[in-house]
Amino acid sequence: MKSNLATVLLVLLTAACGFQLRGQASLPFETLYVAIPATSPLGIELKRNIIAGTHTRLVNDAAQAQAIFELVSEEPQKTILSFDTTGRVREFQLRYRVAFRVHDARGRDYLPQSEIRLTRDISFNDAQVLSKESEEELLFRDMQSDMVQQILRRLAAAPAQPIEFEARPKDAAAR
Repeated sequence: MKSNLATVLLVLLTAACGFQLRGQASLPFETLYVAIPATSPLGIELKRNIIAGTHTRLVNDAAQAQAIFELVSEEPQKTILSFDTTGRVREFQLRYRVAFRVHDARGRDYLPQSEIRLTRDISFNDAQVLSKESEEELLFRDMQSDMVQQILRRLAAAPAQPIEFEARPKDAAAR
């Protein structure tokens, strides 16, 4: 009896805090064309997540798509953060920057050019070169997965219709 009461209480507390499983993302597009090279690991994972986690259908032709996801740039970087007293590298910072834009076939933006930046710090030890290289690869893969999830959240927050920018008269802009 007490365990049932405790279970019900736990469920109610969890529901009251707003917790819910991730489930499917609700993208505002019926069809989407992803303009990323077919060999890009980011593109492969993004497409896989859209197919498995949304109701949006991916198309192979931009002309058939309601929205076009365009990858503007993707830049993984590795920079030195610190040296030890002998001048050897002690820490690196891994950076991953992606810029993208979502628009329709006429060029009207659902999401204007956006940029997401991720960073991870990694220590380095000369005695563990192979394991540190493996750790670096794992961190970049983790950053890529995190990037895909952040892109999906931005896509889900996009407006259902492209943004129409109206030109203001020149004299109204000066006021």
